[in-house]
Amino acid sequence: MNLFKKYSVLVLPGRDGSGPDHWQTLWEQAFPEFVRVQQMNWIRPVYADWAVKLTEAVSHSTKPVILIAHSAGTSLTMRWTFDRPDLACKVAGAFLVAPSDRDVLEGTPDNPIKGFGPMLLKPLPFKAMVVASRNDHLVAFERALAFADAWKATLVDAGFNGHLGSAAQLGIWPSGLVNLGQFLQSLE
Repeated sequence: MNLFKKYSVLVLPGRDGSGPDHWQTLWEQAFPEFVRVQQMNWIRPVYADWAVKLTEAVSHSTKPVILIAHSAGTSLTMRWTFDRPDLACKVAGAFLVAPSDRDVLEGTPDNPIKGFGPMLLKPLPFKAMVVASRNDHLVAFERALAFADAWKATLVDAGFNGHLGSAAQLGIWPSGLVNLGQFLQSLE
């Protein structure tokens, strides 16, 4: 049975929108059920703008929602969930890869991402899995562990794969698909 068919699977890329060799893009190509939440500005993300697009996508979903987020997409998920509890109740689960630490990054001169912080350290109202690398330059592994603990999420140690994006050259990221499958099974 295709577990994806019972869900609206929304893909939430981070800054720059996950290019052609990013695992999120490859997953979308492999699984037609996956739908990317398109943003107007991938280069200079602003939370208020990105939240509108996520709100629209979740509002139009007719099935329980699974969010597959990377980097700033995880920050979007976190903050939006608490800003929109009326819609977050439609989310069955979130697969959160490489959460970026907005508490450290917000306000730094070279950070083009605005309004996604602070990190909210309280339980998410749905099941979640956090996948974190031990050498991610945007989040210390200990902080990713603290996020997973606060969000009551399962943590997956992704080894030493940097920010788990295109630069990591993960391809379709088979181990990530295994983790996603295990996560979906846990929702049953």
